[in-house]
Amino acid sequence: MFMERISNQLYVVSLDGLSTLDFDYISNLPNFKKFIENSSYCKNVYSVYPTLTYPAHTTIVTGKYPKNHGIINNTLLQLNKKSPDWYWYRKNIKCETIYDLAVKNGLIVAALLWPVTAKSKIQYNMPEIFANRFWENQIMVSLFNGTPLFQYQINKKFGHLRDGVKQPNLDNFTHQSFLYTIKNKNLDLTLVHYTDLDSTRHIYGFNSDEAKLALVRHDKRLGEIIETLKEKGIYEESTIILLGDHSSLDENKIVNLNILLAEKGYIQLDKNGKISSYTAIVKNCDGSAYVYTKSDEGENESLKKILKEFNEKYQCIEAIYSGEEASYMGADPNCYLMLEARKGYYFQDGLKGNIIKEVTSYNTEDGVEHTLSTHGYSPFKDDYTTVFMASGMGIKSGNIIEKMNLIDEGPTMARLLGLTLKDADGEIIYDFIDENNVSHSTYEDKESSYE
Repeated sequence: MFMERISNQLYVVSLDGLSTLDFDYISNLPNFKKFIENSSYCKNVYSVYPTLTYPAHTTIVTGKYPKNHGIINNTLLQLNKKSPDWYWYRKNIKCETIYDLAVKNGLIVAALLWPVTAKSKIQYNMPEIFANRFWENQIMVSLFNGTPLFQYQINKKFGHLRDGVKQPNLDNFTHQSFLYTIKNKNLDLTLVHYTDLDSTRHIYGFNSDEAKLALVRHDKRLGEIIETLKEKGIYEESTIILLGDHSSLDENKIVNLNILLAEKGYIQLDKNGKISSYTAIVKNCDGSAYVYTKSDEGENESLKKILKEFNEKYQCIEAIYSGEEASYMGADPNCYLMLEARKGYYFQDGLKGNIIKEVTSYNTEDGVEHTLSTHGYSPFKDDYTTVFMASGMGIKSGNIIEKMNLIDEGPTMARLLGLTLKDADGEIIYDFIDENNVSHSTYEDKESSYE
């Protein structure tokens, strides 16, 4: 089957943590304002459950819920690790992605710090991955999990801008790398992930002055992206998509339910306070948490009763979902329960101290960050949606969609490239697409098979 391409160059720019509540503010910033005036958009996009960066970004490129693409959390369940590994690797995704389809059909793809792309077949890839072992070096970990020569070039030119993951340094590095890639590579699809806003909100809170400054920095970056496309002479045949992956909520209390499970005998600790075994354990997703068990149904019912009694006293859990209910909402079908925190609370996996701990300022304790704003909650919490905006070749101007889902973004972006994400949970938003304004390029949409 031959598919018509609608976009010659598709640039997908993820502004991590961009919220519907930011829309009015950015609409008055110069570059966002001009972009929005010429775009079609939806400012009420429902993310996935849990509303975390890695599940969400994988949904964006697959059009599937976490239960179907396999990235059900940011981090792995790894006992006794202060810093668990993240779902960094492409092999963790159980289905096809838009970038796999693009590469398979002969398109050229670049990705800059896009989650879950390590060791993918992307031709110009700087994956989001960090050294998580004492013997590892950050530069080498990045080089060997992405495109070595490409990363060597951009690190040589712009590496001095970085200071670990500190913001806005990291996004300044990512941004200059992105502009360099536009100037020096002829690309069909580019994925870039900026984390300045999300990181800033974790530290200072959702409505902080610092968060507004991060949005101002994003506005400047957007202007420079557009100017670079114009300087190269490809702006008119380019499509730019700006999107968020989730919103966030302010909080000031941490809930460490594994302390409760240890007290009740579900988790066994050795003399050093390390987990030696367990029959039930909580794995946090920040605003929500999975409960995994190795017990029979009778013991599981007792566990559920313990959690309900605890919550009757402390009122920190908004909902306790069964595994079936969690799966229905798109989360991990292998969990026994899924817990949804009340506003103001979020979950961690600590094993010592008080079960509920108050947070008065951003800090790091025992290798774990304590934040003032976070996400991971149900996507259906009030004032918690994100944003999708598209402008340029193949995009209608001025079409506003009242509501849509994150799962719809992948199929829509695939259609712009003349590709089809087969068996996607989402659907193409044709209201955004100008089918009369197509690229002259056509090619066969080849099947992909990922088990």
